[in-house]
Amino acid sequence: MNAPLPTADTLRAALAGLLDGLPPKQAAQAVDRLISNYRGATPTDAPVLRDRSDVAAYAAYRMPATFEAVRAALAGLAAAAPGWEPGSHLDVGGGTGAAVWAADATWEARPGASRTTTVLDWAEPALALGRELAASGAPALRATDWRRARIGAALALPESDLVTVSYVLKELTEQDRAALVTEAARAGQAVVIVEPGTPDGYLRIIEARDRLIEAGFRIAAPCPHNDACPIEPGTDWCHFAARVSRSSLHRQVKGGSLPYEDEKFSYVAAVRFDARPAQARVTRKPQIRKGQVLLELCTVDDGLRKETVTKRHGSLYRAARDTAWGDSWPPPEE
Repeated sequence: MNAPLPTADTLRAALAGLLDGLPPKQAAQAVDRLISNYRGATPTDAPVLRDRSDVAAYAAYRMPATFEAVRAALAGLAAAAPGWEPGSHLDVGGGTGAAVWAADATWEARPGASRTTTVLDWAEPALALGRELAASGAPALRATDWRRARIGAALALPESDLVTVSYVLKELTEQDRAALVTEAARAGQAVVIVEPGTPDGYLRIIEARDRLIEAGFRIAAPCPHNDACPIEPGTDWCHFAARVSRSSLHRQVKGGSLPYEDEKFSYVAAVRFDARPAQARVTRKPQIRKGQVLLELCTVDDGLRKETVTKRHGSLYRAARDTAWGDSWPPPEE
């Protein structure tokens, strides 16, 4: 029997035939309209994703990038809580289910283990396509419960080990954002929130982070502490990047020629149980110079600081050369 494909490859294969039968011009027009909505004021009286062609264009345009960003955020949580894995997962505003695929890639089900998964979203066409895509995935994906729900202040969430909220807060009013994060904190044992890696996205993450701490959560990632963010407001923003492989279809829809793109994102992962955050986090792409590596770090004791690792540091220098933006530092001992 052939071994199953990794989750990322399975998702790419499922997306490869997604736009079959949809004229390229129609797909491009749908993508342009979606970009305009997400960059401007998102309407609250109707779902942005109106029908299957909208959803297909959205999935081809955004799902690979969302998957990689959420997978990176969940990896941060998993590294801070080794041995823990969610028995239940609630994805709020999950659309076509990128975060569900990311959770499966992070915690592949062990033989005999199971995970119950629920996706809530307002757009029924997105939920329908999510079911369709999940049918080609692992058992945990195929068993997902896809529910239509309006994401807002009145939403009551079922309790779950893991609650994910990815690329949703921007679509909500300030009041609804606060209510959703508060409700996620009530419902979840671990909460992971992902937003675009922009100054505004970072501010929404900081607001959510503060609210989670007020609710009694501990920050697991990316921050190495529960203290206030050491970045001076208005001077910079904390964000990371995930490398996204593009299929030929993805390049066609997005109008790009490169085989990859870098998805910039900000996130917070917080828990109600014990976790071991990184001692420090690499907050910018390491600068590799002749005989040295320059690291920008957020640390437990010193806030933001720069560290230079040279050849005389031996194995630490070799580790620094392999360290990426967003990694913990120093590297974990093997």
